Amino acid sequence: MEKKRVAFESLGCKLNYAETVQIQKEFRRRGFEVVEFADPADVFVINTCTVTQSADSDCRQVVRRALRNSPGAFVVVTGCYAQGKPEDVAQIEGVDLVLGAREKFELFNHVDDFVKNYHARVFAGPIDEAVEFGAADSASEGARTRAFLKVQDGCDYSCSYCTIPRVRGASRSPSISFLVDEARRIADLGFKEIVLTGVNVGDFGRGVGPEEGQFIDLLTALERVESVNRFRISSIEPNLLTRDVVDFVAGSTRFCRHFHVPLQSGADEILRKMRRRYNSSQYREAIEYVHEKIPTAGIGADTIVGFPGESNDLFDKSYAFIEDLPLTYLHVFSYSERPGTVSADFSGNIDPRVKRKRSEALRVLSTKKRYAFNRQFVGKIMKVLVEEETKDGKMFGFTSNYIRVQVDLNAQHANTIPDVLISGVSDNTALGQVIS
Repeated sequence: MEKKRVAFESLGCKLNYAETVQIQKEFRRRGFEVVEFADPADVFVINTCTVTQSADSDCRQVVRRALRNSPGAFVVVTGCYAQGKPEDVAQIEGVDLVLGAREKFELFNHVDDFVKNYHARVFAGPIDEAVEFGAADSASEGARTRAFLKVQDGCDYSCSYCTIPRVRGASRSPSISFLVDEARRIADLGFKEIVLTGVNVGDFGRGVGPEEGQFIDLLTALERVESVNRFRISSIEPNLLTRDVVDFVAGSTRFCRHFHVPLQSGADEILRKMRRRYNSSQYREAIEYVHEKIPTAGIGADTIVGFPGESNDLFDKSYAFIEDLPLTYLHVFSYSERPGTVSADFSGNIDPRVKRKRSEALRVLSTKKRYAFNRQFVGKIMKVLVEEETKDGKMFGFTSNYIRVQVDLNAQHANTIPDVLISGVSDNTALGQVIS
């Protein structure tokens, strides 16, 4: 009998991607053939995001795209948007099954025949600490370069603009021993780098008991997994980027010299309105300590422009703060109002045209910072994890400190970590020559 085909689309963060591949693996185990989203398929699984205001339109567009070439396909929508607004998702034409955060890992408990019924069924129960954590990694049968290891889920913070605690529940983690076993298994599959991911990874330790330890204890345990070449911390809140974590990475032989530390704003007035757990002085202290201990570290930051009440003076203050810090790149987002959040009731909304102008200013600053950072490594030899993906006769990879490097195409270099001589910089990419 011909295998049924299934395709996946993951919207939003790396954690969503990790969980999508986790679901994908269950389909493979049940005999499905996994195909690209643009290909004809019998089943489509869409893992949604709810961070931005465009979540609804993004979801609708992806459903339409799925059904364009496969009009009779069974469509499953899950993830954060499905958890937060399941009835809205159910009204999208073509959706057959809506699964919440708890239910997405129990998909086959809710459907088995995947026969299109043109009427969406909804299973989206409440989220709490009792949610089973589930399998942790996103090691797929495709690329063998990098895997995402889910070390934490949920969030106990109460940022005024964020819906994540409502759709993902309280902070919780599996045990360190479980994650160490997962890391070993991922390495056995041939992956060279494991990215630690979660909603708030630095909050690791919640939900497993104090005897399991904190984030630094997890790092220490993973460092002893000799079969893994590299570990990378995906993102960590500035108030959780403790000196012992920085000191540990500085002395590590496996953890990448790379920190992504969300900032959101460099103006304390805005940080207070956002209900962030730090001020600009504390953020500066954390970043400067990283730079002091690891001068070559790549340091990224998230920023939000156009938060309610962000005057021109406050934006200028934030811009100057960011410009002065030893950051190497930025991820820039425009504030979007999310129903049910505290900030949705704030006054002082910012004109969309102003948001676009501010976003562009910070993106230009990011480009300048990245270029200046990359330039300092010209003439140096660096270890680069070369990925399997190719483009226009070139291959690409990343250094430990998160510099994207382009090298000449050579299939033998895929999924290896050779020495590369950095010869120049082009846009956001360094140019390199493999020398060993």
